[in-house]
Amino acid sequence: MAAGGASTAKGGFGSTLRKDAWWLENLPVIALLGGFGLYATLRAFEGKFYEWGPYLSPFYSPLIDANHHWWKLSPALLILGGPLSFRATCYYYRKAYYRAFFADPPGCAVGEPRHSYSGETRFPFILQNLHRYALYLAIIFLVFLWKDAFHAFFFDGKFGMGVGTLVLLVNVIFLSIYTLSCHSLRHLAGGRLDCFSCSNFNKTRYGAWRWITVLNERHMQFAWISLITVGFADFYVRLVSSGAIQDVRLF
Repeated sequence: MAAGGASTAKGGFGSTLRKDAWWLENLPVIALLGGFGLYATLRAFEGKFYEWGPYLSPFYSPLIDANHHWWKLSPALLILGGPLSFRATCYYYRKAYYRAFFADPPGCAVGEPRHSYSGETRFPFILQNLHRYALYLAIIFLVFLWKDAFHAFFFDGKFGMGVGTLVLLVNVIFLSIYTLSCHSLRHLAGGRLDCFSCSNFNKTRYGAWRWITVLNERHMQFAWISLITVGFADFYVRLVSSGAIQDVRLF
């Protein structure tokens, strides 16, 4: 592998000893992540069709200054920096979009376009080190999203359930699982310990670390599933709010 790496470096961008179609794995990342980024940007600036009955789009939660008393632009622009910072600095997403959009590298043991390397020590990539603090923000946003999901069960003050209720509930469940599977949360639970059995509190941390590890092993899957559910939740609320479709009441 070391010899292969030296060979690809001399060959330049895209050179490799690999015989498989290594570039195929970047195509769904470009399509899904790029498509989501475009859709989310358009929706963030649209500033309407984000609320209907008890439903609130996750792109606009928590809803701040909806009546534009002091903020004249879309309310989504006030809050999207929180969840965006968590995904943008996510360890898995960094690997995915570095390869797919920056070709840095385009694949394992594949030649890169750049000739120098500074890692994540220069701006703006040094901001990736703020991921743990972005995790704290994401947890705060989850509190609001669970509140929205609970509120979605009440129509005009009466308990009920619509298709939108299930959409918002499934979304916040997968967002929670994605957050709980975070590498930084796993380190917070079990990192910097030399002995798990030395105290009762350390044993508790070990139990939490084990459960988070189970989720962390599937962090990539939860990253994509939660991306799809949050995008679909906003899309559904927009369709209902704009009158394009009607929400179906289940009871």
